[in-house]
Amino acid sequence: MLKISKNSVENQIDLNEFNASKLLKKSSIYRLSWIIIFFLLGIVLIQFLPWTQNINAKGYVTTRQPQQRPQAVQSIISGKLEKWFVQEGDYVNKGDTIIFISEIKSEYFDPNLIERTNEQVSAKSQSIQSYDNKVQALEAQYKALLEAKSLKIQQTLNKIIQIENKINIDSIDLVALELNYKVANNQLERIQELYNKGLKSLSELQEKELKNQELIAKINAQKNKLVNQRNNLEISQIELKSIDQEYADKLSKSLSDKQSALSSKLQAMANTSKLKNQLSNYSLRQEFYYVKAPQSGYITKTMKKGIGEVIKEGTDILTIVPKEYDLAVEVYIKPQDIPLLTVGNSVTLRFDGWPAIVISGWPESSTGLFKGNIVAIDKFISENGNYRILISPADYIKDWPEKLSIGTGVSTFILLKEVPIWYEIWRQLNGFPADFYQEDFLQKDFKSKAPLKKIK
Repeated sequence: MLKISKNSVENQIDLNEFNASKLLKKSSIYRLSWIIIFFLLGIVLIQFLPWTQNINAKGYVTTRQPQQRPQAVQSIISGKLEKWFVQEGDYVNKGDTIIFISEIKSEYFDPNLIERTNEQVSAKSQSIQSYDNKVQALEAQYKALLEAKSLKIQQTLNKIIQIENKINIDSIDLVALELNYKVANNQLERIQELYNKGLKSLSELQEKELKNQELIAKINAQKNKLVNQRNNLEISQIELKSIDQEYADKLSKSLSDKQSALSSKLQAMANTSKLKNQLSNYSLRQEFYYVKAPQSGYITKTMKKGIGEVIKEGTDILTIVPKEYDLAVEVYIKPQDIPLLTVGNSVTLRFDGWPAIVISGWPESSTGLFKGNIVAIDKFISENGNYRILISPADYIKDWPEKLSIGTGVSTFILLKEVPIWYEIWRQLNGFPADFYQEDFLQKDFKSKAPLKKIK
């Protein structure tokens, strides 16, 4: 019914009484049934279509070499920010001055600190020379004492030899006097006998007695002289022994003074070395007042801003992004998928900002994608509970976009075994890991490390 007129007969006529109306309704029901049947049949047939299993992961663009990643510039010493020499977006070469800072520690406030420290080093160096002279003088004194000891010993030994010779001579003289006394005593006895017989006079007897007494006196004097010489010999021998003790004290004192001088010299050398170290540190510290660029690149972000702001050592001041870098992709894979991956696996990539049509299970139908190879797989799990892998460009296929920047998001999928769609749905619903087809993988020729490309 067209329902053109306002006077409708719909409520007045029963369409079910007409055969044409019945045929039309019956035809619509059959058509809908066949549509449902064909739709269900299509869904069933689609379940048997081939589907390429894959591992999906997300990550971002980075660099493979650590020195090519954005680097924070820090100050080695604490200081107050005095002047900026760059601004964000500037390109700086390695060694260019970025900022100038001034001193904030009181022990470095002296403007003549280096000159004064240099004077201390000079004074300590002169004291070392003084100790050297003292050591040389003590060495000369020690040698002189050794020579004096040797001379004194030799002198005493000569004296002992002389005394021993005198003792020998006096002993011989004593023996001679004793022999003379015996002879004189015999003569006295004979004169006494002759005197008793009246053959000799009293004067002759008295003369012999006088001579005998003189010999006795000489013998006693010679014995006393011999005793004195022997006493002198003992005294000389004792003096010889005392020489070692006397000079041992003097030599020990000389050695002690020498060691003290050497100790003072070493202490002065240590203090001089310490002052030289301080002088070197002061000189280097003044160079650190100028914070310089560690490498060439662009100033991208400044953390410290105002003039007069205090900067602590090790605090980030700004960030430098290198001008040239070798791109790579960093993504994180679930632990259950790590056993399926090896270095050299081919990876398909989709970068944020580059249009692409992705059908991960039908890679031949995808477009706008790029290729890469796995070059590194971490051996330890990351804080997010996944394992990190590093992907580099596959130079033998299609170059990555030239305008690609570090930090750009990227989606990856790694192709594995080809299975029916119903199996993949069943696997996903049960949370099973993907199947890895080892034979197909071994037939593929992968490079273990793909060459990196510099993007300027």
